[in-house]
Amino acid sequence: MRARSAFEYAIVRVVPHVEREEFVNAGVILYCEDRALLIARIELDEARLLAIAPDVDLELVTSHLDAIARVCEGRASSGPIGHLPIRERWRYLVAPKSTILQTSPPHAGMSDAPEEVLERLIARVVRSPRASTQSPPPTEPS
Repeated sequence: MRARSAFEYAIVRVVPHVEREEFVNAGVILYCEDRALLIARIELDEARLLAIAPDVDLELVTSHLDAIARVCEGRASSGPIGHLPIRERWRYLVAPKSTILQTSPPHAGMSDAPEEVLERLIARVVRSPRASTQSPPPTEPS
């Protein structure tokens, strides 16, 4: 059995009009120092985003979301930030911002499988509930 490790996570939010403070959760970033993990899982629901901001530039938003994953992976295409140590990249990604992409405050936890926690978080805070998991609406008597 693997030892439990402390981890932190933050929810990635798309805030199309910062002044309105409306947002759509678009992903989760998870950092586990013990395991040298910095992982971003992004799943943008474009329909939900367009529902609150029909004028949003989806290509721009997608480009910025992709950059988060590149920074987490430390890819050369992420620029100078991608070359920083993992902890510094984490701090950069979760620093408060007033831009179209923001993160929630960091939250902490313990797990022997942080990658599995990431999947549960995505299911809970990013994905829309599926119609198949909801009860059908009641039918009216004939």
